[in-house]
Amino acid sequence: MTIRPIRLTDVAMESEFIHRLSSETKHFRFLAGVRELPAEELVRLCDVDMKHSMAFVATVRKDGQEVEIGVSRYAPNSHFDVREVAVTIADEWQHKGLGASLMNQLIKTARTQGIKQLYSVNLSTDAAMSALAKELNMTSIRDPSDPNQTIHSLTL
Repeated sequence: MTIRPIRLTDVAMESEFIHRLSSETKHFRFLAGVRELPAEELVRLCDVDMKHSMAFVATVRKDGQEVEIGVSRYAPNSHFDVREVAVTIADEWQHKGLGASLMNQLIKTARTQGIKQLYSVNLSTDAAMSALAKELNMTSIRDPSDPNQTIHSLTL
């Protein structure tokens, strides 16, 4: 397994990764029913600049091809030193520590970029994300604007 920064040339691999996710995993990641993402959105997800946006992919070799099995990312919000994060792990790789590895790489990079806080907004029923947030020492509160969501945050 390799963990590396995502590249713009990874658009097709990212599309295939999302395509292979179960309905439940897609629902937890996108907070809605999503089957596929538009090409423009896939390009946006793979076009990162490290400071404002960043993503790491975990990949394995399968039949001579690089296959994505997980991704963590941060994206800008309205505060210059705060980023929203997300992590998604392929169904067959969940509960093996990969989410923590990807998030720790993202946290390390955020610190070097002067980012002061990371946060994620997840469905309150997403037990895997709640467990990961706890493992990463993130604080968790119910979203005041939506009781079906939880906000996990980490001060760096």
